[in-house]
Amino acid sequence: MNEVRDVHTIVVGVDGSEASVEALRQAQGLAVPLSAKVIAMACWDYPPVYDGYVAVGIDDFDVRAGEILNEAVAKAFGPETPDNVEIRLVQGHPRYTLIEESKSADMLVLGRRGHGGFGGLLLGSVSSACVAHAHCPVLVVHAPEKA
Repeated sequence: MNEVRDVHTIVVGVDGSEASVEALRQAQGLAVPLSAKVIAMACWDYPPVYDGYVAVGIDDFDVRAGEILNEAVAKAFGPETPDNVEIRLVQGHPRYTLIEESKSADMLVLGRRGHGGFGGLLLGSVSSACVAHAHCPVLVVHAPEKA
């Protein structure tokens, strides 16, 4: 017999894409009637050749990731972030970080960038890994259709 679980926490992977903005909106649509919290999470990490980036004056990867996260949240909800939405910036690869976060989440919501046609049938590497390995249900959201 299946047990009905209360949903308290919905984690959304945010990368700034239109699909991740839509994932935020969909997660909020699910969270509000359930009185659940939405964690809007962006991940960042140093590239493998970090010293090369620093040599040409490119660093602050965390700062840029935070800006992308804040811009996506503003795009999804407007200037006022809803009270039930927590913004979280985490250092680490998105695949591993989101799977780890799924251990304490009730649902994981991800945007799927999709490329249309046959390629549109395939999930991205982060979405695929999360669908296969997450410890909670995963909802993969498409970017909204352009009118």
